[in-house]
Amino acid sequence: MSAAPTLDPGTHEPPDYALVQSSAEFGELRRAHRSFAFPVTVAFLAWYLGYVLLSSYAGGFMATKVLGHLNVAFVLGLAQFATTFLIAWWYSRHAAARLDPRAEAIKSRLEGDV
Repeated sequence: MSAAPTLDPGTHEPPDYALVQSSAEFGELRRAHRSFAFPVTVAFLAWYLGYVLLSSYAGGFMATKVLGHLNVAFVLGLAQFATTFLIAWWYSRHAAARLDPRAEAIKSRLEGDV
């Protein structure tokens, strides 16, 4: 039977998070996140609010038949779900391409791997 390895925390200093937060590298990471997240969030909320307002005030339009028994409200409702999944996929690609490498570089620098 083998013993579990001991975890020696060592005598290292904790990272200076305030210094990291004020760095240009972290500022670029924040800008890359915000330049995607804010516009997409505003667009999605406008799209969702538009759907709710149409449902509330344009009942005749929303009841318009599109195909068989499917009406505009049903099609737009399904489009809300599709949009949600599309945005999640899009953000995942954006994060993998632009955010994760920057975050990993900051993490490596903090852990002293660089």
